[in-house]
Amino acid sequence: LKEENAMLRSKIKKLQILSETQADKMRKLEKKLEENKIKEEKEAQDLEAMVQHVEQNLQLMTVSVGFRLSSDVRKKFSPVRAELRNSRREQEELRAGLAAAKQNAEAALQQLLRVTASSRASIRQLLSGAESLQLVADLLKSMDRISEV
Repeated sequence: LKEENAMLRSKIKKLQILSETQADKMRKLEKKLEENKIKEEKEAQDLEAMVQHVEQNLQLMTVSVGFRLSSDVRKKFSPVRAELRNSRREQEELRAGLAAAKQNAEAALQQLLRVTASSRASIRQLLSGAESLQLVADLLKSMDRISEV
């Protein structure tokens, strides 16, 4: 039982460490997700401002010059739009990773609770057994005294 208790305590410590590690990862992922969200919003605002500026310039030019510039601008913003799509995809992946980390942390917590409950039951059984042994020892002492008398 001592070995089992030591093993269970070891498992509990490992699960606690795992839970803390996953919680740290989860906090880091949440922070990174928030940073990416802020970055994405700023990029979207910058893009929107640039697009509005380009549209104003296009209205001032003739139709043929405006058409050529519009085509050039679209070509220049194509990589930016691709980067924006990639940022959004990365954000979704981070969210999925965060959800998985939360799920793993919850599973680890549930397992830790089960191990704790099992450990408590084992300790109760050990105490009950010790009490029974003490009772038997006391009974044997009494019998020894009776036999001496």
